[in-house]
Amino acid sequence: MTTPIERLLAIMARLRAPVGGCPWDREQTFATIAPYTIEEAYEVADAIARNDMRGLKDELGDLLFQVVFHARMAEEAGHFAFADVADAISDKMERRHPHVFGDVEISDAAAQTDAWEAHKARERDAAASERGGKAGALAGVPLALPALLRAEKLGKRAARANFDWPDARAVVDKVREEIDELDRVIAAGESEARLSHEIGDLLFAAAQLARKLGINPETALRDGSARFERRFGYIEERLAARGRTPADATLDELEALWGEAKTAERQPR
Repeated sequence: MTTPIERLLAIMARLRAPVGGCPWDREQTFATIAPYTIEEAYEVADAIARNDMRGLKDELGDLLFQVVFHARMAEEAGHFAFADVADAISDKMERRHPHVFGDVEISDAAAQTDAWEAHKARERDAAASERGGKAGALAGVPLALPALLRAEKLGKRAARANFDWPDARAVVDKVREEIDELDRVIAAGESEARLSHEIGDLLFAAAQLARKLGINPETALRDGSARFERRFGYIEERLAARGRTPADATLDELEALWGEAKTAERQPR
């Protein structure tokens, strides 16, 4: 009897078949499919955020299809197949969990996190050694990650190399320092490139503050954006009831309605 994964692999092979396959699927490459892979991962995260289990099932399927698509293209090029991908991740999970699949003892989740990162560091060193070099502390943090998430990961890596602020309050001081520097650059009317540089430093410092507080900066910003949407929607609704829009309201009116929106959020439901 055909298993679900065997059925999916057969569908992918048929889609990529030179004769009778889908023209669009046949012309795709790793590079052209990569953006869809990233998009599907975000769709999974969105379904989770909305607690949409039916949607999550569908989105996980879409993400799995991306893995199958990449694996099929690799198989056609003679690099590896889906089974090799599955074997590789199975080997990795067993290797990185010696306390589960071996005789190593891990006391708690924090110790497991440290052990996991140590395993990853050894793997990076081994990979770099095969290329004739040595992996730096920041090596292997993907450029394609969302910028805030990548900033957080770079900070974590640097912290493991003993380059970090002593506590969150020290990072608050750094954020203030970056704001002051940005203020000076704005006042001096400096170039857009310099402004971008200083804003980048400020955002990087903010990401490190989140990290020191145990907050995921990407999640925090997503939540902040959602709050902004809700509050601005409140403003639009209240003005629409008066036959108006934000475009024809005064700033004082908008700020007053913004305050109402914040107060409404705090009311018990």
